[in-house]
Formats: sequence, structure tokens, C-alpha cells
Amino acid sequence: MHKSLIALAVAGILAGCGPAPQNNTSRATTDVVAAQKQQSETERLNQWFEVKYEQQLQQSPLQMTFLGRKDKYDQIDDTSIAAEDKQLAWLAATVEELKTSFDYSKLDIEAQTSYDIWVYQYEQAKEGVAFRKNGYVFTQMQGIHAMLPQIMINFHKVDTAEDMQAYITRIEGISRALTQLLERAQANAGHDVRPPRFAYDGVIEQINNLISGAPFTEAEQDIPLWADAKGKIAAMVAADKLTDEQAKQLADDTKSALQTHFLPAYTALKQWLQQDIQFTDEIATGVGKQPGGTDFYNYRLKVSTTTDLTADQIHQIGLDEVERLTKEMIAIKDKVGFQGDLQAFFKFIKDDDQFYYPDTDEGREGYLEDSRQYLAFINEKLPEYFGILPKAELTVKRVEPFREQPGAAQHYFPGTPDGARPGIYYAHLSDMRSMPKNEMEAIAYHEGNPGHHMQISIAQELTTVPVFRTQARFTAYSEGWALYSEQLAKEMGAYQNPYSDFGRLITEMWRAVRLVVDTGLHSKGWNEQQAIDYFLEKTPIAQGAVISEVRRYIVWPGQATAYKIGMIKILELRSNAQKELGDKFDIRAFHDTVLGGGALPLSVLEKRVNNWINTVKAG
Repeated sequence: MHKSLIALAVAGILAGCGPAPQNNTSRATTDVVAAQKQQSETERLNQWFEVKYEQQLQQSPLQMTFLGRKDKYDQIDDTSIAAEDKQLAWLAATVEELKTSFDYSKLDIEAQTSYDIWVYQYEQAKEGVAFRKNGYVFTQMQGIHAMLPQIMINFHKVDTAEDMQAYITRIEGISRALTQLLERAQANAGHDVRPPRFAYDGVIEQINNLISGAPFTEAEQDIPLWADAKGKIAAMVAADKLTDEQAKQLADDTKSALQTHFLPAYTALKQWLQQDIQFTDEIATGVGKQPGGTDFYNYRLKVSTTTDLTADQIHQIGLDEVERLTKEMIAIKDKVGFQGDLQAFFKFIKDDDQFYYPDTDEGREGYLEDSRQYLAFINEKLPEYFGILPKAELTVKRVEPFREQPGAAQHYFPGTPDGARPGIYYAHLSDMRSMPKNEMEAIAYHEGNPGHHMQISIAQELTTVPVFRTQARFTAYSEGWALYSEQLAKEMGAYQNPYSDFGRLITEMWRAVRLVVDTGLHSKGWNEQQAIDYFLEKTPIAQGAVISEVRRYIVWPGQATAYKIGMIKILELRSNAQKELGDKFDIRAFHDTVLGGGALPLSVLEKRVNNWINTVKAG
């Protein structure tokens, strides 16, 4: 932008047009000086962001590991409230410094966006302090109990003996973090805030998966972390990086850390859950019943959608979208010549064996391989729709056994910004009847390209914005983009099979139903069964998957509303751009505009797209 402003100013000098050349030259010179000042302020701010973001990263050893760095490789984040307060105070001080040290009017548009996002993230965190006691610490969907072993297995890379020693030290850190969060869960329970019974059951099952086996018992099967540690040590021996004696010492130290720290911490959490479960709700409902639950849910909606939409407004949007999509579903049902109503077609889709892989290892590998083929097809089409393409590779794999849940949703984990570790599209494959063939194509595009993998990889690879923006996460943007990608793939030539196109409608209906169900549960007093019944009525999704979904919404209030709200906004911005630009509209440029600034709150995204529209008009 700076160069273009200067170029325009210089062009004005050279043209020497107009009745008063001296005035034009003076004005152009002024423009050059103004642009240079703007550039100077922008560069100064960007340098400031680099310093502050690095300071922020140093507060989270796990985030650095996630990014492929080995700083503080033997440490685990402090998960106490005191640490949270310290981090928030640091963030408040940075915002104060930002506002007093920089002139917003002298920043270019991209730098103003960075400024706005930094302040936005602080305000969001500050507002959330009031609701600390409303959140659920351990659930079947979220919790450090499952996340930390997953990070150790997948992201703590071991190349040297020192890396393995850091791994061992981190096992003790896991124990401390788990203990800190158990104290927070106990404090919340003291305020009558607990997730429903199924969440406790799910966490207990996950803990059992993590602590059942060797080296804690004489079982032939190793616990996941012990198996991982042995594998990493063996790989270094095979690569001549360790002697047998060193390997034995590291293995002994790992076993000791697991027995001395890991097992006691997980056992303590399990025992408390088993004692406290009697106070949980067997008939699950939303957070509206909590002390301050209504305000908490409104906050969660605001965070998830990055809008000020109310629960009632979101509920109505959901009802309208369900009605629209139902009509489109009926059209495809009629197109394939099915005799019967939509409910009968749902039953056919759910029951007929042609729509499922065998519940065998071969069937599971078939699901993964076919997903790879769908992604290979769409990858060939990407240059026609995008100027910016991701450099990072994408891997498709099954969820690790210790955290796999029947019917749970597929999901994506980003790779490292340098591309050393690829992005991962994970699929839960323990119940193949919950993984129908006709939905898998849309889901592959959602999780892979042009969905999450593309959006997040491009964001991480950006060099035109401060690094903190490459790691920003706004659910409505990222999930809205991924859902938009499912529809975009149809424009790109996907879903040649009408049943796969019906599957695309199912996945979109899934997200529309979420608007109704999430607000129903948390704002309108629905219970779990009411939500399940509505879901089953409106979609042919397998009952196991529906139950898993509804339980996700119950323990993660508001998050499920982000998908459809974000998609609707992106479609609205695209439609407006097409209307405003007419023949000048370029789909590649539109997509590059949406993806080229990293994840943004929807209002900021709208401002970005409108600036692009105005630039194209002026050009």
C-alpha cells in the first residue's frame, strides 16, 4: 500500500497536469511526505508487535512447541488463575502502551487492522474474567487431561537426548498443570457449576485409556505415553543418536516420571470425578441454569460469532436456514427418483449399506484413502480460484485410540509455520456406521482444502502482517470459511455423485440445526433429548453422531453457532462484491482478500473486503 501511494504521488508530479503546476507539485510532495510518515509509523508499530508477541509466546511453552519451536522445551504452561491474572495484566499494559505510543491516524489500513485486533483480543479476555467460574474445566470434548498427552505424542519432537530429557521433565509438568486445573474444577463445583454426568463419564473413560497398562501394570499393552516414549527412544538408537546405555537410562527415567507424577495426578482427578459425579445432572441441559448463566451464554455467543447477535436472532436464523435447506434436500431426493417423503429418504440414507465402509481395518483405510483422493481432485482446481496457495502439506489420519470417540466429529490440527510438520485432518473411525460415505467428501473439503488446512496454512505463512496475526483464531471466521469451502467445492466441480451433493446439504443442515439447538439448549431451556429429537428430525445423521454432537454443544456453549454465522457473512460479502464490481469482480482476488489478512472478527473482515472493493473501483 505504501508503494502504491508513493507511486501515485510521483505519477502526479511527472504528469504536471492542471492549471497550476506549482500547486500540483506541492500537493504531490505533501502526499509523498504523508505516505512516508505513515510508512514510518506502520513500520514502528509492526516492530513493536514482533517484540510483544514474542514476549507473549514466552509465556506459553506449549504454544511454542505447537509452532515447532524448542524454547522452554522442558516446561508446561502455568494453568493457575494467578498465572492468568498475570498474563492479563501484561496484556492490559501492552494495550495502554499501544494507545499512548502510536498515532492510529498515521497507520496504513493493514496496521490499523493489527492495532484493532490486538485491542479486541484484550477486551475479549478482560470481559471473560467475570465468567471464569461458569466454564467447564474437564469434559469429554475439552481438557488438558487429553490434550497434553496428545501434544507430547504428536508435537514434542525428539531429535536428541536433550529433547527426550525435556519430554521426561514435561511429564512432571503435566502433573502440576492437571493438579492446578483440578483445583479450579473443584472451586467451580463449589459454586454449583458442573458439566452434566455424561461429561464426567467421558473424562473418566479417557483417563482409564491413559493409565491402563504398562508400566503401571503387568499388562502387555503399554499406556499411550509409555509406548510413545519407547518409540522415540528406539528411533534415536536406530539413528545412532543414543547408545544402548543412554537409551536404558532415558527409558528408566521416563518410567519413573510416569509412576511418580503422571499416575498420581490422573488417579487423583479420576477419584474426584467419581466422588463428585453424584452431584451432576443426569438429564443434561444448558448453561442457562447456572448462576449468571444467561450473561455467560451471551458472552460465549459474542466470542464465538464476533457479532452482537442475540440468542433469539441466532435461533431465528437457524430456523430460516433449516427451512431453506429442507427444500433443497427434497429437490435432490426427487432428482434421484426416490419414492417417498424426506423422512423415508433419511432412513434410506442411514440404513443402506452402500453408504458405509465395512467396520474393519480395511474399511477404515478405505475411508482415509478416499478422503485423500477427494482432496487430490480439489487441489488440482485450486489455482483457478485462488492466487495465494498454501505451502504446507496435509496428512489424513485416524484419531489416536486413547481419545477416539464413536461418532465424534472429524477435526484439523495445523502444521508448523515453517512447513516442517504438516497439517493433520483427523477422523474418528471407531464406529464406521457414524461415518457415511455420502458426507465424507464435504467434510474432506471442510477440514482440508479449500477449508481449514488452506486457510490456517496461508495465515501462518503470511509475511505481510505481524506474526501474532498469523496465529490469531476467530471461530466465526475460520469455521465460516470452512463451511463456505464446502459450497465453493461444488462450484469447483466436486460432488459429481448426487448422493455426495446431498451429503453436502446434510453437513450444511448440520450447521443450521446447530443454531437452533445451541440456542435452544442454553437460552430456551431445552434438555439433551429435545435437542437430539430435533436433530434427528431434520437430518439423516446417525444417532450416535447426533448424541455426540449435542453433548458437544452442551459442554461448549456458543461455539457451534460460529459456523453458519461466519459462512453467511462470507457469502454476503461475496454477493455484495459481485454486485458492486460487476465485470471487475475476480473470484481469485476476492478469496485472496478474505484469506490474505489471517483470521479476523467478522466486522473487521467486512471492512477489509469493502476496502478491496473500493480499491478495485478506483483502479
